[in-house]
Order: sequence, then structure tokens, then C-alpha cells
Amino acid sequence: MRRLTALLMVVGLIVSACGGTATATFDLVSATEAHELIADPPDGLVVLDVRTPDEFAGPHLSDAVNIDFYDTYFSSRLDLLDKDTPYLVYCRSGNRSSSTIEIMKDLGFTEVYDVDGGINSWVGAGLPTE
Repeated sequence: MRRLTALLMVVGLIVSACGGTATATFDLVSATEAHELIADPPDGLVVLDVRTPDEFAGPHLSDAVNIDFYDTYFSSRLDLLDKDTPYLVYCRSGNRSSSTIEIMKDLGFTEVYDVDGGINSWVGAGLPTE
């Protein structure tokens, strides 16, 4: 038993010395904060719209990538994305994007921002769309 305890302590020290697990960032941001994030983005920021293609055909954020939340392969499509790239996620009102954030957490993404209130909040704040 003493050997097992000592071994577990050594393994714990090694993991700690190597940095352990990285801290992930999952933040709910206002439309204004999201606009500021896009204006001065972290390297590689991807704007991810999780509305349907019909919704995406209407007002959407510039350079947004559309992955339909209701697509049968939605989680699989997310899983194909680079987990270490920062993402700004939005939908219509915030429900689908908040669910998307949970999926992204489970898939191991490291930096994700969720637009509080979705495109409705963005448009309501008078921010630009395409």
C-alpha cells in the first residue's frame, strides 16, 4: 500500500511538473464584447454560426462559418474542427449556441466564446451584418 501511495504521488508530481491539463476558456460575451473580439481577434479566430442554412441566408456575421445545429452529424462536424483554435459561436437567440458550447467542452475545445442573445442581440445593438 505504501508503494502504491508513493507511486501515485510521484506520478502526480510528474503530471504537475509537465503542466497537467491546460485551462480552457468558455465565456459568455455580450454582442458588443463579441464585436470587440472580432475587431481585435485572437490568432485564428473562427466565427461559427450554428443556425440553419435558411437562417444563415439572412443577416449573419461577416466571414462566419455555418454548421447547422439540427444536422444529424452536427457533433461529428464539430469534432473535425481544430480544438486549439479560438471560436466565437452564435445562433438566433443563444439557446443553440449554449448547447453547442457544452458539446465543444466535451469534445476538448480550448477557447470558445458564446454571443449572449445570439444574432438577435447583435442586430439589436446595431452592429453590422452581411
